[in-house]
Amino acid sequence: MLQIDDTIISLDVIDQNFACDLSKCKGICCVEGDEGAPVTEDEVSQIETLLPIIWDDLSNRAQEVIAQQGVAYADRDNELAISIIDGAECVFAFQDGHGYWRCRIEQAFEQQKTTFKKPLSCHLYPVRLQKHKTFVAVNYHQWHVCHDAIASGNDQNKPLYQFLKEPLIRSFGEEWFQQLTSAADHFTKTQYNH
Repeated sequence: MLQIDDTIISLDVIDQNFACDLSKCKGICCVEGDEGAPVTEDEVSQIETLLPIIWDDLSNRAQEVIAQQGVAYADRDNELAISIIDGAECVFAFQDGHGYWRCRIEQAFEQQKTTFKKPLSCHLYPVRLQKHKTFVAVNYHQWHVCHDAIASGNDQNKPLYQFLKEPLIRSFGEEWFQQLTSAADHFTKTQYNH
């Protein structure tokens, strides 16, 4: 474990290689699993503001689910999560013409219809943040659907924290990321010298 300010970071975040390979997984993490992606109340507000802009692009089933329970629900840990269809598929997921699962929120961001890119938990995946009373745990979530991302990360020799540079800076700031990079370099040298 590493500690930077009030974050405790799992060593997996620096020594696991990882780089999403959409050509292999096709974005399956948006439609598999049994819980929606974690969201904050502020993110729910931003999504609700965006909803009228993307509403007509959502599937009928997604519209039904959102009409019934809103854009988010309380998951089994009583935490807010993005609403899902039939216990798996994110209400904002859609398949593009190439069979890739994409996000209507991110699509609206790319089309400059919103300044909200997507929920932080989606941007950070496969890192998950867990807030405790005195610290935030920064952990790597291992999931079988990401095995191609590990292979791709190994091919590119790209550590997970480098792959997630943008969302980690979005979460904790540039200075925090620099400290993480320094700690990772030190850790790698120490490992290599033993």
